[in-house]
Amino acid sequence: MLADIVVKDLGVIDYKKAWDYQEFLFKSTVDLKIEIRKDLSTDTTKNYLLFCEHPHVYTLGKSGDQSHLLLSEERLTEIQATYYKINRGGDITYHGPGQLVMYPIFDLESYFFTDIHKYMRFLEEAVIRTLAEYNVESGRVKGYTGVWLDGGTDKERKICAMGVKSSRWVTMHGIGFNINTDLNYFNYIVPCGIEDKSVTSLKKELGYAVDMNEVKYKLQNHMATLFNAKYIKT
Repeated sequence: MLADIVVKDLGVIDYKKAWDYQEFLFKSTVDLKIEIRKDLSTDTTKNYLLFCEHPHVYTLGKSGDQSHLLLSEERLTEIQATYYKINRGGDITYHGPGQLVMYPIFDLESYFFTDIHKYMRFLEEAVIRTLAEYNVESGRVKGYTGVWLDGGTDKERKICAMGVKSSRWVTMHGIGFNINTDLNYFNYIVPCGIEDKSVTSLKKELGYAVDMNEVKYKLQNHMATLFNAKYIKT
């Protein structure tokens, strides 16, 4: 039986606004699971898949090193970027126009599986399969999360970063997939805390700008296949 996922496209949205919306869905799902277990509710939880783009913003995960942000507050203002410390795993990363952001708020236990490692590999696999549709070969790099090109070589570069949070097998946060991203903004951080690695985008690899909605559609389809799910809209 296919699991239902509510898919929502938030468009270009301020990072804090999207974070607050994620937290609302996340907390509502966790709280409902607690009520269900106490036989206080006959409702069922829902799964959500949020897509968006953010204005220029840097986010630092709970295990990250603030020194990996190479900018002062004044310089942040000059480049029209904001900065947040957040509750996902991972170090520092960048979000901005031209980057496809995907936030799954999934109840893994009720609909999928109880394995965070498997969950993260599925997110990576959805991106790997999407890139393959553009004839871009990608994969994983041992010891790191996300999706990489030319892994294990001196040309190794990251095209998709990842950071997730989970509680009671409910997830939030997700991936930042560089499509038409201005890669200059990565020069102001140590991306994901990795000092000797570079980043890339689908536009850079192909040599032309890519339709964001097209990529979104492909990624969404691969997520449905991997998680054995179907999409519903509300």
